[in-house]
Amino acid sequence: MIKVTAAIFVHDGMLLIAKRKSTARLPNLWELPGGKIEPHETPEECLKRELKEEFDIDVTVEEYLGSNVHTYDFGTIDLMAFRTSWNTGDFKLLDHEEIRWVFTHELDQFDFAPADTAFIEDLKNGVIEI
Repeated sequence: MIKVTAAIFVHDGMLLIAKRKSTARLPNLWELPGGKIEPHETPEECLKRELKEEFDIDVTVEEYLGSNVHTYDFGTIDLMAFRTSWNTGDFKLLDHEEIRWVFTHELDQFDFAPADTAFIEDLKNGVIEI
């Protein structure tokens, strides 16, 4: 099983979502930012590293919010979500096509990677509070 982290970033009542590049696996789908855990890392260390690599920002990982297991044709992932806050750095698109800050009522306008959809539903339904 592939262990992956996802950031639930909230700023001014909006959630950060990122669009995968057209050349990436799961092209052009939206996702919660994050990435694959390396063998020597904790999930929190992974999320800090991935967000630095993908956006050149420094973050604080605040709270574990749950996990979702999803099977793709390339393998099964265990996606672990964490409430995350932005400390320093200006967002740069180093690994994504686009980012957006959106309200939860706008989430239906985007096509998300299947592993992310359980968290998106929880955000829309208030199970995960913004």
